[in-house]
Amino acid sequence: MAESTVTRDQPELKRAIGPKLLLLFIVGDILGTGVYALTGQVAGEVGGAAWAPLLLAFAVATVTAFSYLELVTKYPQAAGAALYTHKAFGIHFLTFLVTFAVLSSGITSASTASKFLAENFIVGFNLDWDQSGVTWVAITFMAVLALINLRGVSESLKFNVVLTLVELTGLLIVIFIGFWAMAQGNVDFSRVMIFETAEDKGVFLSLTAATSLAFFSMVGFEDSVNMAEETKDPVRVFPRVMLTGLCITAVVYVLVSVAAVAIVPVGTLADSQTPLLEVVRAGAPDLPMDVIYPFLSMFAVANTALINMLMASRLLYGMAHQDVLPRSLGKVLPNRRSPWSAIIFTTLIAFALIITVTNFMGKETVAALGGTTALLLLCVFTIVNVAVIVLRRTPVDREHFRAPRFLPYLGVATCAYLVGPWAQDPVEYQIAGFLIGLGILLWALTWIWNRAVRAKQTRIRHPEDLGG
Repeated sequence: MAESTVTRDQPELKRAIGPKLLLLFIVGDILGTGVYALTGQVAGEVGGAAWAPLLLAFAVATVTAFSYLELVTKYPQAAGAALYTHKAFGIHFLTFLVTFAVLSSGITSASTASKFLAENFIVGFNLDWDQSGVTWVAITFMAVLALINLRGVSESLKFNVVLTLVELTGLLIVIFIGFWAMAQGNVDFSRVMIFETAEDKGVFLSLTAATSLAFFSMVGFEDSVNMAEETKDPVRVFPRVMLTGLCITAVVYVLVSVAAVAIVPVGTLADSQTPLLEVVRAGAPDLPMDVIYPFLSMFAVANTALINMLMASRLLYGMAHQDVLPRSLGKVLPNRRSPWSAIIFTTLIAFALIITVTNFMGKETVAALGGTTALLLLCVFTIVNVAVIVLRRTPVDREHFRAPRFLPYLGVATCAYLVGPWAQDPVEYQIAGFLIGLGILLWALTWIWNRAVRAKQTRIRHPEDLGG
């Protein structure tokens, strides 16, 4: 596959992102659906020590973040993991699979957030709707996000700033309520150090499964590399901003998990669809949180969906200019300078995913899509860490960040381990397998399309070969 450049008749992306916007982008992307929706399930795997898998997930994510930093400063372009895979291995099929896996993970993450938002919408407005009503709310929300995305990256990121602050506020409320309950003597910190596992699992396997689930809460940092072409001075800005964002979210997550387990029994957390609402109810029963918190959660997870759909469209834009996907997916609005065709395409996939998975999984849709997101990204991270090792043999003529030599090897081992069946639910393999199968079909269609275009160009340029 020949590497192509941006066509001259299309405007380039606008460099509108500075360090502050990028930090808010990364923090807002990592914070969100995972901690709001899955805190109880993580606690259900390991008991009160729910902070342990979060710290392990943070460690695994940070190791891989170092690999991303080396690659994004070495190749500051919009295509992210797919670009690194292509440069390292040069295999069209593998590049497309990585592209589709990243694309799928972004859309499954956004769909998870959209479904969770819809469920909170029903609770917040006290509506007696079934799952079909929840699905229509989720789809309507995704359509609104597409319109915001079409307005352009500056408008999308300004909206992201507002949602990130709301998102962080919801988690800080949980932390402050934890301190308040502690001051009132209404907490049981003894639960925080207790490991409680299922009878058929030991502590190690339970911790592994919980870490894999918690990993969904830590993903998001990798989305930022797809904004490289829209970031001011990415080589200097990315390393300190990405690592700062990861540390901020890790501290918030640990404090939230400790407060949750200390205030609410693990069994109650694990059984609840809104675990953090259980925490604020128990920790501050005199506050009207039953009314406020569902709406706060809606705005918080809306941020996750916005950023993931923003990134999915930029990924398609980058791949269209690498000839992995048809160039029609790289079309940009002349005035708004947003990739409109990619935005429409990713939104339609999200619609189909929400409807299909909900029909099969019902109320378990959030956990299934969240776990699938983590599974797909762990596979991609394994390949990215290998790509770092391979690409170190090919120096570039620019200054760039260099990760410690041993970290990519550690990244390969940890990410590949968490992909295994001991760490994943079987339904997540099924959803991911379906998406990858769809990706293979799309790869074949794209290959046929590109071959037909090249053949047509050959006929036009060399008609004498056809007897003309």
